[in-house]
Amino acid sequence: MSNPLPEYIEVIEAGYEFLLAYAAQGRESDDGPGGSEVRTTLTGMSEAATGIVSQLSDDGEGFSTVVIDDARKSIAAIALVSSQEKISSELIDNLNASIHLRALLTDLFLLSETLG
Repeated sequence: MSNPLPEYIEVIEAGYEFLLAYAAQGRESDDGPGGSEVRTTLTGMSEAATGIVSQLSDDGEGFSTVVIDDARKSIAAIALVSSQEKISSELIDNLNASIHLRALLTDLFLLSETLG
């Protein structure tokens, strides 16, 4: 059985890149052409973060515990944004700036280097 962790990491990294582009569009909402893609991206990122939590062992110490904590906080932030009736570029920009999502990304950059 292959390790799904690299795939989860890729989904989150690619999702973040998409969110950066979405934030730069100056959209008032996710209505209109291509807008639903932001919700699909957020769902994928949340599912990938949930997968990371399930794959890592929370031993109460060590780096896995840090990644799990940051992933859970990112899931909560993504859920908040996803629950909004309209997802504006400004809202996504604030999610991108969230220390929780940035911490998870940094964790994943480090983790991916250790996976070889």
